[in-house]
Formats: sequence, structure tokens, C-alpha cells
Amino acid sequence: MEIKIRNRARIIQVIALLAFMSLVWAYAQLEWGLPQNVKRAVLQSRGSILSASGTMLARTVDGKRVYPQGKLAGQLLGMMGTTDGLEGLEAAYNTPLSAGQDVTLTIDPAIQASAEELLAKGVQAHQGQYGSVVVMEVRTGKVLAAASYPAFDPNVWRSSTPEARRNRPFLDRFEPGSTIKGLVVAAALNDGVTTPSTVYDTPMRRYVGGRWGHTIGDSVYHANKKLNTQGILRYSSNVGMSHIVEKLPNQRLYDYLSAYGFGQDVDLPTTITASGTLQPLRKWDDLVRATNAFGQGMSATPLQLAAAYNTLANDGRYVSPRLVAGEPVGQSRDVIRVDAARTIRVLLKNVIKDGIPNAAGIKGYDLAGKTGTAQVATNGGYSSTLFDSVFAGFFPAEAPKVTIAVMVHGAKTAYHGSMLAAPIYRDVAASIISQWASLPSEPPAAQDVTAP
Repeated sequence: MEIKIRNRARIIQVIALLAFMSLVWAYAQLEWGLPQNVKRAVLQSRGSILSASGTMLARTVDGKRVYPQGKLAGQLLGMMGTTDGLEGLEAAYNTPLSAGQDVTLTIDPAIQASAEELLAKGVQAHQGQYGSVVVMEVRTGKVLAAASYPAFDPNVWRSSTPEARRNRPFLDRFEPGSTIKGLVVAAALNDGVTTPSTVYDTPMRRYVGGRWGHTIGDSVYHANKKLNTQGILRYSSNVGMSHIVEKLPNQRLYDYLSAYGFGQDVDLPTTITASGTLQPLRKWDDLVRATNAFGQGMSATPLQLAAAYNTLANDGRYVSPRLVAGEPVGQSRDVIRVDAARTIRVLLKNVIKDGIPNAAGIKGYDLAGKTGTAQVATNGGYSSTLFDSVFAGFFPAEAPKVTIAVMVHGAKTAYHGSMLAAPIYRDVAASIISQWASLPSEPPAAQDVTAP
């Protein structure tokens, strides 16, 4: 009898142990991941991410999330965990994607591919650390390309670093430097406090700000100690800009910069973006106003800089960037008058035509824009060895269709905006012109067929 009871007790213990182990296994599956068949079913129903042309950027194949275009727009797309998006659009649009809805982007795959290739080429040639390019359609604000370097392949994300996965066009903050001059001159033209031909005293150095002021200086030498507004843009004169903004009150300039989108959140639904900074108005004085006029002491993302320059291209009207088709159109507002926008476009066209035609121009086509070379701010002030190379512009200058912003950080050779960012802008523009088969604005010169 005792033996039977002992055997029965052992059997009950074994059954209890098995039941306990089953519970542990079930809990582990919930805690550490779903069974493979469940995972496969969840992913199989997940929506795809497509480009504007229908190119498949992300889809699920046999229970696995794949990115058919490899590195194309990798940082923008992000990547998947077991069942949910972890970063990028996979995370931002996880809810609709999980419900089986497709997400269609405004990205043009051909322009995105060209922007990534040309950005990588430029950064590598100048030994830069990283960079980004944003291409926008002028009238609609659609983002046609958002390129990052170094590249990232979401198919093999587990071997990547957070830095490689960073969506730099939307997240990197930097001081935009002299690209801001085009925007500030447009504001001054709009308020009637300057004209293209207004002449200013422009020595290479000038003290600004009264008792607690500072000496500001120019880095591009010009033999004439006087420059008009066009010359101030061409030679990128900080001294000249300090004169122009003297007639723009602090509040007025602050309002213009805010209206261009600086210091504001980007009205881009769902997608994660960073906001640049403007110093609070209470901290503004004559020196802060002057340094803001040449892009120092403020910050922006490449997306914000592109949207600001797009305002000049779009006859003075700011339109929020758009990335996902079918979503509500973001904010739009008039910043400067149409005539002021058209005047600044001529001035910025001349900056390229008369100043850097080889670096930023394309023969037969009217391109417009402005360079920037910004010292990188550090805890001890501004670095003398670390720079951001920047360019922002649009084309065709007279009736713009596309706006482009370029930023490269930490180049070790030829880091000036005219040497690095401007050629990237030119090459991206040339690629788009080629893809769209755009006709030149200036007919080629006739050849003398009678010559021997």
C-alpha cells in the first residue's frame, strides 16, 4: 500500500513539474517574443512602405521584414524589431502599418539615389564625418529626397551603430552660417530698409554692440571698402550684414526668422524631427541681432533650412514639408511679398553667376543660392578646426521648381561651403535636370560654320 502511495505521489510531482514548466515556457514566450508562427502571422499582415512612384521600400516576405532597395533611404525608413518598428518610419507609423495599411512617401527614388551617391562622394573626398541633403518640391513642400551619410542598410541593422541609423536631415542641428544672409536680406528688402544697390561701409573689421560688444570680421577679402547689398551677398560680408540689420528692430528680425521656421517645430505629422533654436528675444541686443544676421548663435536642421529657402523660391510663402502622401497639408504662411522674393532670387542667382559659377553653377541653367561655412560651437567657444560646410538654393532661379539644402560636418580638407557643399548642390541639381530632361534657360552659343 505504501509503495502505491509513494508511486502516486511521484507521478503527481512529475505532473506538477511539467505544468509549472509549461507555464514558465508560456511566460517566456510572452516576455521574450512570440512563437515563430505567431510572429510570421503578425508580420505577414504588416503594411508596406512605398515611394511616390510605387517603388517598394519595405515589405514583408515569408514572415520577414525586408527592404528591397537596400541602403536607399535607410535612415528614413528605420527598422523592425520582433513585431514592431524600432526607429524611423517603421516606428513612427507602427500603428497603421501593424493594421495592414500601406504608407506611401513623397520620396522620388531616382533623386534619393542620386542625392545619396553624390553626398557620399563629396564627404569622402573631403574626409568629412557625416552629412545630409534635403530636396523639396517648391510649390507643394514635398520632400523628394532626404539623404544621409554614412549609409545604413536596414536589412542588417543589428550590426549597425545608433550613429549610422540617425536620420540626419531631420535630426541634426547646426549653425547655418552665411546661408542665413539670403533670408535676412530678403526680409530687409521686404521692409524697404535696403535695396540691391544700397551701398555700405564694409571694412574687414567692425566693432558692434556698444560697451559689451564684440569685433566682427569678414573672411573673404574685397579690395573696395564699400559694398552694395548685392556685393555683401557675393562676398558674404558679415560687416555688411551688421549694417543692413541696424534698421531692422530686434523684434522684427526675430519674427522673420520665426516665420521662416527657425526655432519652431516642423509641422510634419507623426515623423520625428528636431527643432533648431533661436535665442529668446529678451537676450537680444545689437550684437545678437548682428550675429543672427549671419547665422551664428542660432541653429537649424537641414530640413528647416530647406523649408526656409523654399519660402524664397515659392514667391515668399512658407509651406510645411510633406513626406507621406494623403496626410493633411501642414501650415503655410506669407513671409515676404512676391516682389521681394523675386528680387532676392535675382541676387542669389548673381551670387553663383558672378561669384562661384564653377562650384555651384551649371552652364546654360540659372541656379541660385548661398554658401555657408560655420565654425562648430564647443563648450569653450567656437572651434578653429571643426566646421560645417553648408549650401542652400533652388532652381531654375526665375521660376523655381526644386529647393536643395546641403550640410557636411567635419571635413578635413577644403571645408568651405563654396568648395564642398556648393559642388554637391550643383551635382544634385544636375542629376535632377538630367532626369527631368529640363531644357536650358540660355540657348547654346551659335557656332561659326564658315570658319576654316
